[in-house]
Formats: sequence, structure tokens, C-alpha cells
Amino acid sequence: MTGGERLEAALRAAAGEGRAALAPFVTAGFPTLEGFGDLLESVCREADVVEVGVPFSDPMADGVTIQHSSRRALEAGATLEWILATLGEKEWPAPLVLMSYLNPLVARGVEQLAREAVSAGVSGLIVPDLPYEESLPLRAAFDEAGLALIQLVTPVTPADRLRTLCEASRGFVYAVTMTGTTGGTVGSGSTTADYLERVRELSRVPVLAGFGIRKASDLDTIAAHADGGIVGSALIEALERGDDPVAFLRSLRETNGRRGDVR
Repeated sequence: MTGGERLEAALRAAAGEGRAALAPFVTAGFPTLEGFGDLLESVCREADVVEVGVPFSDPMADGVTIQHSSRRALEAGATLEWILATLGEKEWPAPLVLMSYLNPLVARGVEQLAREAVSAGVSGLIVPDLPYEESLPLRAAFDEAGLALIQLVTPVTPADRLRTLCEASRGFVYAVTMTGTTGGTVGSGSTTADYLERVRELSRVPVLAGFGIRKASDLDTIAAHADGGIVGSALIEALERGDDPVAFLRSLRETNGRRGDVR
């Protein structure tokens, strides 16, 4: 089974249970390097898919919260090599996706990275600063290794490009619900609903909505129009406060994220 197939299977299993999938984001090495393995284990047990963020010095798509967590992790010594080694220490209860900016991946070497990611049990990657037109070398290496390259779309993505990105995405499509950086509030109303429905109509793989999910009602808002939600900044803030991440993630399911239909 390829990484994309693993991701699809996990997300469709949630849909088969009549609920929205939950995909938490954690910054690798935050709040501490020593405790990250245990944190990831506990988050995986509450998630359908987990995004592991590779700390980067210039995270242009991230808001202040995730920027701060990246800086803390980098100062503590987190590196891509350490992340891959940590992920490779065991099998995790949920499929893993690396979220990384392009520079660390290129510095590692695309072919080497693909081999190491597969060995570490990674199913796919999200690279927010990689334009589709420049993605062929990574896509080729990832396809050969069985890794999913996940595409991001936004509410202002033109129709033709939206179709292209949905067709190219593997595992799932990451549907950003707002323009700008992470850490805001999920969009509501007919505009967001219509946008997510357009993405779902074009996508052959599940659609996860991200940027702004902070509470159970936010997950409910997108549940009728997407296959699940990605929660990042709110979870990082909970970790910063010293809150229990398991309790926080369970609180997002208080109304069970019930979907109006299952596709």
C-alpha cells in the first residue's frame, strides 16, 4: 500500500463511521525534544492522520503561534535528520504526514529524503512553498518511493488551477479556509461552504479543511462540506499552556463532527 493509499484509507474509515476526520498538527521537537515521542504517540491515538511540522527559520505560511513553536524546537536542536530518526523508532497508531518548507528537503537531497521518509513510516508530505509548476522533481521521487505529495488549495485559487491541483494531489487535498497565515478563525457561511463543495466535487481523494479550527463547533462547521479538519495553532497553544493534548483533541469531538453525508 502506498502512502497515499494509507492516508485515503484512514480518512475514508472516519467517513464510514459517519464522522469528520481529525488531523492534528504538531511541531516536531515542541514543546521539548525529549518528550516529543510520547506526545506524538498520544496525539496519534486521538487522530485519523497526524501532520508533523518540520521546524523552519522562515515559515511564511504560519502564524505567530507556529512560528514560535518552530523557533523553540530549532533552538533545542531539532533537525530534519533527528525528526526522521525519531519517527523511524516505532510504528505509530495513525498515518504521518511531514509538513516542511522546501529548503530543508532540497538540502537533504530529494531522493535520499524519499528513501528516509519511507523508512521512517511517513505516508506523505505537504510543501507549502513549492509551486505546482516546479514540483516535478519531488513528485517523481515521491511517486517512485510511494509517498504522497499533498496539494494545498485556497478560496482564491482560480477554477482551472483548482482542478489541476485536485487532480495532482495524493492522499488528500488540503483546503485552506482563508487567505493569510495559520492561527485565524475558520470561515463560516455560504462562501466557505460553496468553496469546500467545489473542492470536493473536483477531488478524487478526501478533502481536509485547515487554518482556523479551534473548537468542536468549527469542526462541525466544515463537517458537512469536507471530509475532516486540520487543527494546528489551537493545539500548539494548548501545549504551550501545558494543557493535556488528549483532552483538547477529544473536546473537538464533543458533537462528534457528524457529517450530513458520506462520500
